[in-house]
Amino acid sequence: MTLIQKNLTALVILTMIGCGSKQHNAKNKTQMTIGIVADCQYCHCKSTSSRFYKNSPRKLKNAVDSLDQSPLDYAIHLGDFIDRDFNSFDTLAPIWNNLKTKKYQVLGNHDFSVAESLKPLVPKKMKLTQRYYSFVKNNWRFIVLDGNDLSYQGAITPKKIAETDSLFNLLSKSDLPNLQTWNGGLSNEQLQWVENELQEALALEQNVGFYCHFPVLGEDKVHRLWNSQQFISLIDQYPHVKFYFNGHNHNGDYMQRNGVHYLTYKGMVDTNNTTAFATVQITPDSILVQGYGREPSRSLKIK
Repeated sequence: MTLIQKNLTALVILTMIGCGSKQHNAKNKTQMTIGIVADCQYCHCKSTSSRFYKNSPRKLKNAVDSLDQSPLDYAIHLGDFIDRDFNSFDTLAPIWNNLKTKKYQVLGNHDFSVAESLKPLVPKKMKLTQRYYSFVKNNWRFIVLDGNDLSYQGAITPKKIAETDSLFNLLSKSDLPNLQTWNGGLSNEQLQWVENELQEALALEQNVGFYCHFPVLGEDKVHRLWNSQQFISLIDQYPHVKFYFNGHNHNGDYMQRNGVHYLTYKGMVDTNNTTAFATVQITPDSILVQGYGREPSRSLKIK
């Protein structure tokens, strides 16, 4: 081989390596990183065999300290911030607020397990101006649902209470394992809002991720939203939906359907010494879950 041939060969190899490296970097470039916590569920209460309530502030602080080591775009708690005492918000809020990134909250059923007179104050206490809402980051639309919209914990107005009774009685005609009084459902008003959000995201070519306290799909069927099938039938029509993240079932769960990853995060409150939380990196082709404590790590492909 002549010197010219050797140089040409080396140039071709270097070019191929460079192209491959660029493709690899583009493919795996992180679009954003998210902190996830579910079911902190604090109260100053006696522990049970599966609920270590008094340990939650310490666990949350440790999670905040750990999450602050990552360059987060935002963090979100997936509902049941407290267990039953309205004053518990005042214990947890300063810890959560120390997290050095944008923070979001999802309403859980236990967040409304307070005195009736205090229930209207819960969203504001959790710094929510709306019970369900959306926000956009890096060409992703994140839709935060209110699974207590129709429920025996979080339906507050006479209109919502009547709609709750109507939906529960209608579904009672079927033998549904998730028709539990501690679950909840989405109103027609909220479902229409969701469809409007999905259509807008589709028009803008945005990927969509959902957050809710209650699952809609998984191996477990007991903890699901009352009208989970109605919701799934809706999002099945939109291929730009990529994930649905929730809490509520403290054991965790996972299922994939039509390219959508339905992931239930494990509850933080459940163990004495271990914890459960995660960071999620979103790349152009993957959702990379880095679990801590009981929460397993996963690599979920975006289709």
